[in-house]
Order: sequence, then C-alpha cells, then structure tokens
Amino acid sequence: MPDITTLHNLYANDSNGLLTTITAIYDRIEGKDLNPVWISIIPRENAIARVKQLSLITIEERVKFPLYGIPFAVKDNIDVATLPTTAGCPAFACGPVAENAPLVEKLEQAGAILIGKTNMDQFATGLVGTRSPYGACASVFNTNYISGGSSSGSAVAVASGLVTFSLGTDTAGSGRIPAMFNNVIGLKPTRGLLSARGVVPACRSLDCVSIFAETASDAAIVLSVARGFDEFDPYSRIPSDSSGASPWIIAPTFRIGIPTLNTREFFGDIHNPVLFQKAINVISHDLNGELIEFDLTPFLNVASLLYKGPWVAERYAAVGNFVDQHLTEIDPTVRTIITKAKDYTAVDTFNAIYELETLKKKTNKLWEIFDVMLVPTAPRAFTFDEIAAAPIEYNSQLGYYTNFVNLLDLAAIAIPAGIRPDGLPFGVTLISHAFTDTALLILGDRIHRSLATNIGGSSRSLVDTPKLLSTDNRNMPSNYFLIAVVGAHLSGQPLNYQLTERKARLIRTCHTNQEYRLYALKDCVPAKPGLLHVKNSEGRGIELEIWAVPADKIASFIAMIPSPLSIGNIHLDDGQIVKGFLVEPSAVNDAQDITHFGGWRSYLNSTKASS
Repeated sequence: MPDITTLHNLYANDSNGLLTTITAIYDRIEGKDLNPVWISIIPRENAIARVKQLSLITIEERVKFPLYGIPFAVKDNIDVATLPTTAGCPAFACGPVAENAPLVEKLEQAGAILIGKTNMDQFATGLVGTRSPYGACASVFNTNYISGGSSSGSAVAVASGLVTFSLGTDTAGSGRIPAMFNNVIGLKPTRGLLSARGVVPACRSLDCVSIFAETASDAAIVLSVARGFDEFDPYSRIPSDSSGASPWIIAPTFRIGIPTLNTREFFGDIHNPVLFQKAINVISHDLNGELIEFDLTPFLNVASLLYKGPWVAERYAAVGNFVDQHLTEIDPTVRTIITKAKDYTAVDTFNAIYELETLKKKTNKLWEIFDVMLVPTAPRAFTFDEIAAAPIEYNSQLGYYTNFVNLLDLAAIAIPAGIRPDGLPFGVTLISHAFTDTALLILGDRIHRSLATNIGGSSRSLVDTPKLLSTDNRNMPSNYFLIAVVGAHLSGQPLNYQLTERKARLIRTCHTNQEYRLYALKDCVPAKPGLLHVKNSEGRGIELEIWAVPADKIASFIAMIPSPLSIGNIHLDDGQIVKGFLVEPSAVNDAQDITHFGGWRSYLNSTKASS
C-alpha cells in the first residue's frame, strides 16, 4: 500500500483514485488463501459509501483532513461501532458495539477509512500470534514462521499492503514483536498519550494503543492525529511543557546505550547478533551516535516482574470472571496464564511494587549516561512447530527486550533493520523516556533508512518515501529552548557547566549577521564579553554556539544571568533568529571593542599570546 503522501497525491490527480484504492483492497480480501488477518470486516458497501462521502470534500479543503482516504485497520480488542469486539474470543462478544472507541472516532474524523478488525492473541495475552480461534497469522516472509503477537493481524495487514496503517495494543511488546517479524514500524507510544477508552484491557495500568506503519513518517502523521487527552480515560495524561525533553535529536551527536555483550541474548540464533552489531556500527559511524555500553540486568529484573509477579493478576481483573465462566472457550495457554493470577495475594502485589521502585532507582541512574537505548526487537524468530512444542517458554524468550518498557513508563519504536541470509527480517528497537515519542520517530526514520531497503513485505523502495525531518516544524519537539551563547558559557569556558548540569546539548557553532559588535566588559569575574546589536553596522559576524536547554531548566538558567547581560533576539548570518546573550548599551561605554577578533575565543587566544 502506498504511503500517506503518495495516496494523497494520487487522490488529488485522479478523481477515481480513492474508489480504485478501496475497491482493490476488498478485492484482495475476498480472494483466496489470504493470511487469517481479519476477525471482522466493514462491509464493502459501507466503505464505498464512505468513499463517496469523502469525495465531496474539495481538494482545497482536504488539508483539514490529514488522513483523507487513508485505509486502516484496528485490533479486535478496540471498539468499532456496528462490529463486535471479540478480543480473540468469540464468546466474549456481546453483539455489535454501539460506538467507536474515541481513538477510532478521531482517526475517522481526520478522513481515514476503516477496513476492519484484525486477528490477535486471545485477550492480548501472548507475543506469538498463535493463540486465536480465528487461525494463526504467519510472517509475510515465511509461512512456517509466526507473525508475532498479540497484535498479529494488525502488523500483517500493513506488511501485506492491505492498509496503510493499523492500531494494535502493547503491554509487554505486542506492538513491537510483530513489527519485527513483518518488517514494519511499530510505535509503542508513551502510556496515556493515546486514549485507551473503548479498549479491552490486558493490564489496564500498563496498556498502550500502538501504531503500525510502513514508515516512521506515516506513523508520525497518525500519531499527530491520535494523541490527546481523554478526560474519561483514567490513565490518559497531559504532558507538561518539559516532559520528554529531547534536545539530542537536533544535536550533532547523541548518546545511545548498547547492552553489554554478556547481557545480550539471542537464544541460539546465529544471524541476529550479526545484524544487531551491524546496526550498532552504522549508528556510530554514519549517524554519529556515541556508543555507551551498559549492563541490561536491572531492566531484565524489571521485565521478570511482568509475568513472574502479581501484574498477571491485573489480567485477571480485566477478564478473569469471564474466563472462569467460559473455561472451555479459552485458549489453553491463555487460560493457564490468566487463572494463575489467583495464586497472588495483595501482599505479593505490594512487595512487587516495592521491588519495582527499587529497580527504577537503578535504571534511572543508567539513563543519566545515555539519551536513548538500542536493543534487538526480539532475540529470534520461531516456527509454528517450535511454539507448539513450548508455548510459554518461547513466548517468554520473545519478551526479553520488551517486557520492561511499560513497567518503567518508557516510549519505544521498533524499526526494520535488514534481512537475514535466510530471508527473515530483523529489527531493532529504540527506547527512551516518556513523551519522547516524536524524537524517537525522527531518529527511528534515520536508522530505518540506513539499514533497510524495501518496505514491509513488498519490493517497494524505502528511499522513495518522505523522510521525517527534525527541521520540519510539524515534527520538531517543543520541550527545549534554543539559546545562543557568546562568551563564558561557550564550550570549555568557566560557566559552561551551567548549561551541561541542566542537560543542555550543543547544537551547532555559527555566526551572527554583520550588525553586531562584541565588547570585553570591565570588572567581570569570570571575564565576559557583551554582544550588542548596532543597526547598519558593518562589522564581521560574531561566533557563537547554539544550545538546546530543556524547557523546565530554562527559567533557572536565565535567573543566573547578571546585569548588564540580558536575553534578546539575535539575528544569525543564515537569517535565523534565536534567543541569546546581549548586553545593555550603557555597559559598553568603557568597554574594549573586540569585534575584529570575530569571537570571544579568538580574543582570549590573542591575550594569551601577548602575555
């Protein structure tokens, strides 16, 4: 399926393009031998009626509909009006639901066209995609191999070109594992960033609605529509201005955490370790990532709490009563996992909460040394026969790199990272703090383009799709403040620590335009210059540095600026305007004009040479 931009161009240039696109999808669905992607389908006539409705919108008005005519699917634990919600269990459905989940409603209001509801591991309990009475989805690359789950049908629908994007859910990795096994993007947003109302919960306190797409650019467009506070969802969140500050995304380099060799695990696979190391090398050499090795053990200890601790009881809280009353209609493995929850006590729950808080202290300490973490999305792939032989053991292995993410309130994106010699896809996952979703998408797009060639399960080229750029105002995170420094705050100068201790990042070195004079101020400790705008001046541009300061740190930084310095607009030689250090005009009356040196460093070097 073409990307969003390509489809919009098609619809603008071909009055029948939208009808042709949707008709072709239904023709394929009604064909034979398709992967068991769907649990229920929007009737063809309803979709065609939706096409006719959208076709009444003029080309000029379509800009108000960012998902105009874009086909999508949702996992069948998400409510869609007129269709039943089975959560992978036919007996669970109580007939067609009355209204859309708010998230589905948002997407349709933005112009998207829903095709149907997708297959899944029953009650979203599994990472394999085989625990469904509707059949098991296979990887689009090899039908002997599982698709991954629990959002199996959603990933396969995108990878096989049936829809442009889809919604899944993710508690332990269900929005990431199937992304790797089908060579697509899997965005696991920050908990509460997307409304989860109208979603059958697995673990309500941890669940996220996830997004599958062929490219990070498409995922970013969907995220921009889908995100937002839902006052009726108790777990919905409003990020503060400083939440998820990620100045590293526009910096020349970023610090990326890589698990040490002894904490990497591939469970006997021989190809994935090679491709993971290749990804590390490309990120270091081609994308200027600073590699920071760290011990993954504290994160693995968190992961063990999810299925080997009382969080399993939260699954029982969601559907336990139904399971108890319909034991014969529940997948045997799912039944074993959910009913086991009755073995845990309230005391067990509190002890696990205490242990989690202790482990958070350890993981938070590690986050101080890197900006983003890189892990394999899954250690290895499994065949259907292997999963049948050891369904719980191998499912557990699949979650090695995913199970800790939601417990630690992190955001993540699974990225295609190459094809193995045996033809199966490999993928890596970027992980960072809550509300860094946009920054992860931007970096994820760079990595995707550096490691992959084709899109999903098709022969279409990734290079032909739009890039996701941090310089695009629509994508630029707003949780940092750009500030220009010209003197004692420059790198290596006495006051630079005031920036670095606030986790500010150097973005670039550049120059003002010619209408600025630089002065060495008298009686300053440490020595400082003053930058003054002089209209129609014909001096030389003054060297400065641009730093990105997290939004929640900027007030304390500005409060430290003494008179006669101030913050104002500075015009750069490339036409950009940034906030930065200026001096009050009265302070330069008895100061030395050092403009001809071109910058504070050059002036300091000259004083050293003369002495």
